[in-house]
Amino acid sequence: MSTTSPTHAGPAGPVDARPDLLYSEEEEALRAAVRDLLTDHCDAARVISRTETDAPHDLSLWKALADGMGLAGLLVPEDRGGQGATHREAAVVLEELGRAVAPVPYLTSAVVATEALLACAGGSEVLASLASARRIGALAVPLHTAPDGSFPTARAAGGVLHGELAGIADAAAADVLLVPADDGGLYAVEADAAGVTVTGQTSLDLTRPLARVVLEGAAGHRVGDAGPAVRRALRAGAGLLASEQLGLADWSLTETVRHLKDRRQFNRPVGGFQALKHRLAQLWLEVVGLRAAARNAADALAAGAAAGDDADAAVAVAVAQAYAGRVAVHAAEEALQLHGGIGMTWEHPVHLYLKRAKADSIAYGTAGAHREALAGLVDLRAP
Repeated sequence: MSTTSPTHAGPAGPVDARPDLLYSEEEEALRAAVRDLLTDHCDAARVISRTETDAPHDLSLWKALADGMGLAGLLVPEDRGGQGATHREAAVVLEELGRAVAPVPYLTSAVVATEALLACAGGSEVLASLASARRIGALAVPLHTAPDGSFPTARAAGGVLHGELAGIADAAAADVLLVPADDGGLYAVEADAAGVTVTGQTSLDLTRPLARVVLEGAAGHRVGDAGPAVRRALRAGAGLLASEQLGLADWSLTETVRHLKDRRQFNRPVGGFQALKHRLAQLWLEVVGLRAAARNAADALAAGAAAGDDADAAVAVAVAQAYAGRVAVHAAEEALQLHGGIGMTWEHPVHLYLKRAKADSIAYGTAGAHREALAGLVDLRAP
């Protein structure tokens, strides 16, 4: 697998090729800017209060991130209306969004829907609207679908679509839906068009709600072939999801350490007890491993996009997702338990992280699905 990034242009201009997976100065500057914005506009109390309403998406925060900071078009080349950055920068953004469990459609619109359109010859207008944050997009494929998995399609006849697609992440916030059809095409459908109904579904992760999309004679514009577009989109989604899971796990570890330093029992910090030190040390090792896997996946996606060859990216993504889900869930579970009684309350945000981690563990394919894919990719299938 390649561990060398291509030369690329980030939000601050051209960035030299990096011979390792360390964060560049530009990536750290991007992280600081995103974290500052989230600190000001995405505190835990605000996120929790939104989950209790019928509008869980924070569209004002999305506008600040996507429009104000220009992050919606990170993966879009400059000549197509975007920032011309790479998956490495997008991964840094997703780490910070994961740390804040931010209720914004960044992964689904700025990564998955955008990647699908980048694979399509006829989607330039829709792509430009997503890159400029004028609209939000959603790929109408169930969230649990693995990159090489099968997915349901709508029935297409003369550009008119019929069918029902369930488990679509962030569809309620989308302005345009990218719908794969049984004729092999990928169609752009306006979410508010006649014949389109989007209904919310019960979702474990309250910050990334799912929806059912019903198409009854909805007009669609074919933008390209569904097969390669969906595979590219889901691979990028799975690979960069690992960075979001890294952010979740890192927050869980950091906040748990802070809490155990502050909380005292028997006139000493709880974190000083040997048994808890061992648990935290083990969790730290897991988070470090996840960071390496997530960074490698982002770097391989960037290198594959530059070279036009995603062989290394497919392996790196499968490795990352075979590992990431378990670590993120374990980190959130440890945070819940080691915060004691306060961790069990609705007012404390740790439940948001556990729910997001659980939901992410099956998003874009389970760990088992990715292990099976990896076995095939490296020719190590079971006898």
